[in-house]
Amino acid sequence: MPTVQDLTRLLEAAAPLAYQESYDNAGLQCGNPQAQVTGVLIALDCTPAIVAEALRRGCNVVVCHHPVIFRPLKRLTGANEVEQTIIAALKNDVAIYAAHTNLDNVRGGVNDKLAEKLGLTNTRVLAPKTGTLARLITYVPHRPEDQQTDVAGRVLAALYAAGAGQVGQYADCSFRTEGTGTFTPGAGTQPAIGAPHQPETLPELRLEVLLPLHRQAAVLQALRAAHPYEEVSYELIKLENTHHEVGSGMMGELPVALAPAAFRAMLKARLLVPVVRHTAFERDIKTVAICGGAGAFLIGAARAAGADAYVTGDVKYHEFFGAEAQLMLCDVGHFESEQFTSEVFRDLLTAGFERTFAVLIAETPTNPVQYDC
Repeated sequence: MPTVQDLTRLLEAAAPLAYQESYDNAGLQCGNPQAQVTGVLIALDCTPAIVAEALRRGCNVVVCHHPVIFRPLKRLTGANEVEQTIIAALKNDVAIYAAHTNLDNVRGGVNDKLAEKLGLTNTRVLAPKTGTLARLITYVPHRPEDQQTDVAGRVLAALYAAGAGQVGQYADCSFRTEGTGTFTPGAGTQPAIGAPHQPETLPELRLEVLLPLHRQAAVLQALRAAHPYEEVSYELIKLENTHHEVGSGMMGELPVALAPAAFRAMLKARLLVPVVRHTAFERDIKTVAICGGAGAFLIGAARAAGADAYVTGDVKYHEFFGAEAQLMLCDVGHFESEQFTSEVFRDLLTAGFERTFAVLIAETPTNPVQYDC
């Protein structure tokens, strides 16, 4: 039976914790990582009622989008809903796991699902992140006459398996150049080539691969394990390159341009929302930017990217002026823009742990906002 730790590893492979925003607190909120999973209940928010539903339906893990513990807790007295939720979970051995902005910032996450619901095509990240990549350079012996020893191939295969060599949708990417290496093994060494105190000059290959910074430890461990040299020479250089697969928001195109009123009607129908708060706009809408949750911080990015409409939640009165008549800004509500995140979790867990335990979507309503229409 898989453990809570197995579950967290699966979720963090899809949405690494390194990609959460600095203010966030994604990850295992409470619970024993070694406990066996009997069932998972999925919700956007975890409340005492959600913990009660988990127990009622035989689940000992709640996977949610919003962290229960967002700010440090100074006491657990049940004085508020956060404390009540944690107390109920701890008393009943229910683990709570949250994937928040890390799931917002990856492909296949919150915004990809929202784009899918709206029927957008040619999707790409609206505001890609920088500073998440590094370049690894290492050197391996290269003796073309020895056809039985493909050292470069063996080392690169290990690096790829550890998470290096991915460029966008291209895998196993590397660069190699030929050169000459020199070294003199010291006393007490056991060199793979040569002997102590004997200078060596031999052909080498310089290998270069990209890697996500959060995979640095695993990639370096794989390098040392696969490399034939006793002392492995390498360079690790942090890059400011834009990572186009990681970042905030999403852009895409509608199959057919819609008039503003028709676009808003489509939002209501597909997102199951009774109300869309929006700015005035007269042109047809083809290119659409989106951000699940509170996305007002991306209004300028959506406008600069040439979006005809930007769909998000939690827009304040003065923030609507940021559209400046260049796009139609649509606020569909925080919950409403993220409500399909449960499907993301469900698909990840059912694919990763097929028929091992029940994966259920919560039936308890958690949206605190009600509408009179």
